[in-house]
Amino acid sequence: MIKKILAIGLSMLLIISMVSCSKKDEKVDKYATKMDTIMHLTAYGPNASKAIDEAFKRVDEIEKIASSSIDTSDVSKINEAAGKEYVKVHPEIVKIIKTSIEYSKISNGAFDITVSPLIKLWGIGTDEERVPADSEIKDKLALVGYKNISINEADNSVKLMKAGMAIDLGGVAKGFTADEIVKVFKKYGVNSAIINLGGSSIYTLGEKPDKTLWSVAIQNPRKEKNEGNIGIVKLNQGALSTSGDYQRFFIKDGKRYHHILDPFTGYPADAGVMSDTIRIDSSIPDCNMLADILTKVTFVSGIEKGMKIIDSIEGISCMAVTTDFKIYKSSKWDTKIEDLSTDFKLAN
Repeated sequence: MIKKILAIGLSMLLIISMVSCSKKDEKVDKYATKMDTIMHLTAYGPNASKAIDEAFKRVDEIEKIASSSIDTSDVSKINEAAGKEYVKVHPEIVKIIKTSIEYSKISNGAFDITVSPLIKLWGIGTDEERVPADSEIKDKLALVGYKNISINEADNSVKLMKAGMAIDLGGVAKGFTADEIVKVFKKYGVNSAIINLGGSSIYTLGEKPDKTLWSVAIQNPRKEKNEGNIGIVKLNQGALSTSGDYQRFFIKDGKRYHHILDPFTGYPADAGVMSDTIRIDSSIPDCNMLADILTKVTFVSGIEKGMKIIDSIEGISCMAVTTDFKIYKSSKWDTKIEDLSTDFKLAN
């Protein structure tokens, strides 16, 4: 078995930033390891340092309630009470779960936060990763189903209707966190910034001080980080999220097993996509959280179904790379791509 986990955790994108050129636009860069990934916040302006410090405190607050690996978190309490009772939780957890259920419905189940029992069974990205027996996967699949999540909004309580069920917010929490960091930045009057939460969730706030577009490199999913990119995308303000089969995976008997599981089969998704990037306009509420969710939707659904879903939602576009090294773009994708790698060909 060959284990291959990128050193930067879930990082998929390399931020290419410009050094500010005036005291008024002083640049502040800070890094922190949170939510099991390296986060990089860059902000410009006189209050940038304070804004970043408070933003990282906000990340800690969210992790304490949303992480399934923290025993005292709201998510852990929900999972512990599965099949027994409702658990009163923070309103923000209710919001994340409600949004997740909404997009589970939109995607016909391609996105489902109740895959947690399968995640633990496969253990991908841990010392216990393995290929489970078909019978084990079948047993855990019986516990997967977003329709068995019940929410009582009157008192912000949640119940998983089957014993043994469990939720995992790993596919949505970082996006929600990015939205909260944007609020902190705006509170401090930061009008130019870039939020990089492990590379999988990116938000560009305002214009760069030199008035040029932000540049983000999208990693080639078949090369090591910093050794090759699909291309460089040029961004104005908005959310960008990428998912791929190269972030957490292992190879056994020549087959790649990655961490994005298909809620229908219980196996790593195998719809012909190896990387997809969602772009959402900043005018869309909760744009980072939605971008986080929709990358999994496209990855699991495949090009035909995935792009149809993306095209049906206002303000959202997608670029996806298939296992035959072709690049597909949704009908609303208008983000410029520079330095396109010769490894890939545009399919449309």
